[in-house]
Amino acid sequence: MQRKKHFVFAGLLSLGAVTFLGGCSTILLFDPKGPIGESERYVIIAAMVLMAIVVIPVFVMAFWFPLKYRASNTASTYMPKWSYSAKIDFFMWAVPIAIVTVLAILAWTRTHSLDPYKPIQSAEKPIIIEAVSLDWKWLFIYPEQNIAVVNQITFPVNVPLSFKITSDTVMTSFFIPQLGSQIYAMGGMQTKLHLLADKPGTYAGQNNQISGRGFADMHFKANAVSREEFQSWVEKIRQSKEKLDLDRYEKLAKPSDGYHPVTYFSAVEPGLFVYIMRKFDPNWSEHMGHMSRGSVPTPARTGVSGEN
Repeated sequence: MQRKKHFVFAGLLSLGAVTFLGGCSTILLFDPKGPIGESERYVIIAAMVLMAIVVIPVFVMAFWFPLKYRASNTASTYMPKWSYSAKIDFFMWAVPIAIVTVLAILAWTRTHSLDPYKPIQSAEKPIIIEAVSLDWKWLFIYPEQNIAVVNQITFPVNVPLSFKITSDTVMTSFFIPQLGSQIYAMGGMQTKLHLLADKPGTYAGQNNQISGRGFADMHFKANAVSREEFQSWVEKIRQSKEKLDLDRYEKLAKPSDGYHPVTYFSAVEPGLFVYIMRKFDPNWSEHMGHMSRGSVPTPARTGVSGEN
């Protein structure tokens, strides 16, 4: 009877593990489509395995001890004067120290190798995307292509993406789970993120920071396509009659009512991203890039060019 109970417990534990692991494919973090996401999945799984070394024995012993040392079990050893075991003491200290040490090394090395500000090594020139968090939508500016899109980004497979991220509202969080690395968007501050998709597809992007009543509608699609499809997409946007000048931007920046549809802009106000930054800090400059204080004209003094 006792052995049967042990088999039932082991079966339930195995069933739970299989059920949990079987559902991992539906969790976006466990289905990465790029090197950053793949590395982060490794860190998550490694941490879970290391923690399971402690957690699983605890659950096993929580069931095993009452069964083995219950009063009705006359076969168990009775040791009323037992008070110390060197072996138990050793494992109680050695195992946690070993796990914490391995976790610390893993966290230290991976934190530096997965630094979101660190460019991805590639022979391909990265595509620069300026992401602006608004209420409650995302604006994406492609400065080199002189186009902008609301709630959608498209980019070639196996080409690095260099994001410059800020907010023209409260703090939000930019995240494409299958590509990796969540990072905050804050007014008057520029954060950076480097990603790459190594498989074509459409991936969900979202704001993970609650930012008001329209938070649930603040999501977008990230499309990884071939080079030819990306160029066709750019040309399609350049045919749009909408242009993102300052007046149009101020209207766009107003709070949305529900999900804001994907919108294309065939031209963008020069220096718009800098203008948004300087709304919060008039002296802001991108110290790490080619721009310096005063080197970019104030957008209010410029106009959108019709040239694409």
